[in-house]
Amino acid sequence: MTKLKEQKLPKWFNGELYEKGETVQNRFSGEEYELNNIELSMYDFIIGSTVMCEMGHNDTELITGLRKGLDWFRMNNAEAYMVLLD
Repeated sequence: MTKLKEQKLPKWFNGELYEKGETVQNRFSGEEYELNNIELSMYDFIIGSTVMCEMGHNDTELITGLRKGLDWFRMNNAEAYMVLLD
């Protein structure tokens, strides 16, 4: 029996904490992955930050938050990270 560690959003996270998770699709490959509410909250934060960077809003705080979000996701669900964000 594998013991799952409890996921928590980091203190620096300033996005919305969703009540429910859902299935998310990689915007390039079409692959899908089921995320819990915490993972979905961070995923949307990452995608929102990515879109802002793509639009040219490349301030230091935004880029730092994006990198921290990606690191959090890699540490908390490496498999979903590989499917959705890598």
